[in-house]
Amino acid sequence: MSDLNDPRVYFAAERTALAWNRTALTLMAFGFAVERFGLYMKIMIEQNTSPERDGPFWFGIAFILMGCLFSAAAAKQYRGILKTLKPIEIPAQANPHLALALNLMIAALSAALIVYLFATNTL
Repeated sequence: MSDLNDPRVYFAAERTALAWNRTALTLMAFGFAVERFGLYMKIMIEQNTSPERDGPFWFGIAFILMGCLFSAAAAKQYRGILKTLKPIEIPAQANPHLALALNLMIAALSAALIVYLFATNTL
């Protein structure tokens, strides 16, 4: 438990959770771009019977999965920090569950994106 009785501890934890979230979103966006580049390559070499799309697809999926894991880890870490705070350290106007919900939603949506990419993958 924190003994600081300072609301800045809560705000620091929230900033950290949101920074993790930005990192996760960046990884997922990069992964999606890499995966779609593989689709572009397939279209450009359509006359070839065996297009090399495997590499970009799997690298893209790896980055999206990494973003999903980062977002889930951020939610877990933030929840753990919230448990250590005293009520006096959380400002009355603040909703401590927003950053947690945002990270969990991003993790769920990235998992759904991975499922979608696998479903539409036509190697």
